Amino acid sequence: MGYIKAETVLPVEIIELIQEYVDGKNIYIPRKAKGRQQWGAGTQVKQELHIRNQQIYEDYLAGSKVAELASKYFLSEKSIQRILRTFRNCS
Repeated sequence: MGYIKAETVLPVEIIELIQEYVDGKNIYIPRKAKGRQQWGAGTQVKQELHIRNQQIYEDYLAGSKVAELASKYFLSEKSIQRILRTFRNCS
C-alpha cells in the first residue's frame, strides 16, 4: 500500500481539522463499504492455498503424520489439523 501526501488530495481546512486529532501521525482511512473486496479477491492466493491444503490432505491420506506435514509445509500442527478437519468435513 502506497502513501499519498494529504496536501495533494485534501483541502487545507480538512488537514488542519485532522491535525487537531492526529498531528504528524500516519492514519489509515478505510474504503467505503461498497468499495471493499473480500480477502484474496485481487490475487490467486485463495486458489493457491486450496491447492496446497488439498495436497496436505492427500499426503495425510497417503500416510504422512501431522508432525511430518507441519514440518514439510512450514505450518503448526494445529494448522495442519484444522486443514485436515476442513477436508474431512467436506468429503
